[in-house]
Amino acid sequence: MRLILKLALGIVLGIGVGLIAPEVFVKVIVTFKTIFGEFLEFTIPLIIIFFIASGIASFGKHSGKMLGLTSAIAYSSSVFAGILAFIAALIFIPMFAGGGGHAEEAPGIEPLFEMAIDPVTGVMTALVAAFVFGIGITRINSPTLKAFFDEGKEIIERMIWKIIIPILPFYIASIFAELAADGTVFETLKTFGLVLLLAVILHWVWLFVLYTIAGSVTGKSPLKSLKTMLPAYFTGLGTMSSAATIPVTVQQTKENKVNEGIADSAVPLCATIHLSGSTITLVLCSVAVMVLSNDLSMPTFGMMLPFILMLGVIMIAAPGVPGGAVMASLGLLGTMLGFDETALGLMIGLYMAQDSFGTAANVTGDGAIALMVEKFMK
Repeated sequence: MRLILKLALGIVLGIGVGLIAPEVFVKVIVTFKTIFGEFLEFTIPLIIIFFIASGIASFGKHSGKMLGLTSAIAYSSSVFAGILAFIAALIFIPMFAGGGGHAEEAPGIEPLFEMAIDPVTGVMTALVAAFVFGIGITRINSPTLKAFFDEGKEIIERMIWKIIIPILPFYIASIFAELAADGTVFETLKTFGLVLLLAVILHWVWLFVLYTIAGSVTGKSPLKSLKTMLPAYFTGLGTMSSAATIPVTVQQTKENKVNEGIADSAVPLCATIHLSGSTITLVLCSVAVMVLSNDLSMPTFGMMLPFILMLGVIMIAAPGVPGGAVMASLGLLGTMLGFDETALGLMIGLYMAQDSFGTAANVTGDGAIALMVEKFMK
């Protein structure tokens, strides 16, 4: 929660600086924004390679049926949640965004200088490489390669914790300072408020859908099962981490009379691969940024469906840190939706403002998936 407060403070200070500071000072801020944006783009393939490969390698060869069934249900949940979010975004966001084209109509402020930091590889190349090595490690049972990717994951995770997360409030402040200097910040904030409210509403809509499906399969009361999972919801709300919430999620899943073996296996797996709440928010945020931006095409179903399908896969790379889902998705936003540096920065700020609610929806939905997996496994 402290990170959210820091981000909110960064937005307020950034707007204040952008409105009153002289142009040369704003140029310094924009220069910082540009350099840090380049560094973020550099880290994207590394996140994908090490987190996906390490995650797949950790599954091993055992529990193949449970792994396949849980993965199929979790992926379907994320994809259909994303489609629901896109439909809601098309209905509601344009009504409040004034028809789009606001976020970048002004000429913009040029940085004092630029520093190109090229990624080590492209996003799709990184994704394919991660799957090749991850699956290969499970087949040949190579402890050396597994240790390499596990330790690489730890290095990138520490970099996120120690460098990226602490600097994020300043990065977000620099983005809003530029928007304020351009005169487009208040239209952006109005749309952001709608997106945050819509995201929380859709989280709960999807949780009711999941538990209704689970109830129809198992014969258990959806509302009673959902009520039992509320401690996990509020724990996720506070920790902003699916991984940190696993013990509570497992315990509450067992309270729903799920077999201990299933709960102990399915819940940790879902904490890695089931991020329906995060998918809802990412889709809503991306549509909002596209509607606001003059340089991006208006989203269509044909454009967003492949993005949502890939988002369900890329969520495997979401590390168990605040904002992990949006960090893992930056590559797709750039390659599939054409997001530039400013658009990616807006995505980070908007997503991080509600990250705790998305995490809470993720972990609560894991309980519904465990109910379904137990029924099908029996």
